[in-house]
Amino acid sequence: MAPALWGLLLVPLWGKQMETEDNVIDELVREIAGLIHEYPKVLERRAADIHASGKDPELAQTLVKAADTMRDSGNLYLTWARHYASVAAGNTDATSDEDETEDFDV
Repeated sequence: MAPALWGLLLVPLWGKQMETEDNVIDELVREIAGLIHEYPKVLERRAADIHASGKDPELAQTLVKAADTMRDSGNLYLTWARHYASVAAGNTDATSDEDETEDFDV
């Protein structure tokens, strides 16, 4: 078969693969967002448990600060993940005016 003909046969297959990869990327971003959103909450619950038990108030305070830090850095990480997902989907103008701090109660 001529090389040009092979190209015509592969284009539909490549398109399906790209579509599948876009779906995988979108699903991963959703999973990442969920985990990043839940992680600080778990740290805060653990801090509350430690505080309630009276065992180690310094550790409890450290975990509360860690939860705040993870909210802030998680927001940054998720913003970049969404940006690169958009780039991977072929969006050449992958800038966003969305404020994602609300995702993390910041």
